[in-house]
Amino acid sequence: MICDFHIHSYFSADSEEKPENIINAAIDKGMSAICFTDHQDFDYNYPDFDFTLDYAGYFEELRVLKAKYSGKIDIHIGVEAGIEPHLADRVTDFINKKPYDFVIASTHLVNGVDPWYPEYFDRYGDDEGIRKYFEYILEGLKYFSDFDVYGHLDYVVRYAKNGANGYIYAKYKDITDEILKLIISAGKGIELNTGGMYKGMSTPNPCPEIIKRYRELGGEIITVGADAHKAEYIGYKFDYAKQILSDAGFGYYTVFKNRSPEFIKL
Repeated sequence: MICDFHIHSYFSADSEEKPENIINAAIDKGMSAICFTDHQDFDYNYPDFDFTLDYAGYFEELRVLKAKYSGKIDIHIGVEAGIEPHLADRVTDFINKKPYDFVIASTHLVNGVDPWYPEYFDRYGDDEGIRKYFEYILEGLKYFSDFDVYGHLDYVVRYAKNGANGYIYAKYKDITDEILKLIISAGKGIELNTGGMYKGMSTPNPCPEIIKRYRELGGEIITVGADAHKAEYIGYKFDYAKQILSDAGFGYYTVFKNRSPEFIKL
């Protein structure tokens, strides 16, 4: 079973799952390692969620569990950091406060608006909204590089009015190529995220075409995560993820420890 390197627990505002439940689910599924990547999103100005990570409590609890389950599973401590261009220095300072094993950079906000909320696509429509999202990623990458992989690169399509079925990769290939080239040139990676699939999507984020293109452009670092917010979704559709990686030309996937990549055969 592929190791799951995108997991949320009750340290994220959008999850109520206890870390120990997640660990036991991963052991039951035969995983040798997992990484918790709870949210830190500055300037998330919606009253529904406060994505401020209690990193002191986070490390305290996970280190106890890491010791308790030593010999059964390797527990890594990471973070999913929300990126906007004006937050680059603030996010870098946050990351440097603790010795994370792994840092996912992700874009949840475009000029302060989360595509998860209908107002985003009400304002822009599908085509402009998707392109604007990619443009914002590209802009953020010019200011921030203290991460290991970029998470769910086409996250925005999960919430488009016409759904993922209306998303045509080729329409955005010009800008996604720019993003991938910048990520590769910085020595960073991307992830294959199956999280949208337990919500009804037929493919992961990013779509298989982007994953294949990343490999064609020379991309080497790729992690796999279910983006689970409940223990039951740990490792969701990882057999399919393995096939996508293989079809794209990968013979391995990546895990991280102490911010260093390790490559594991599929």
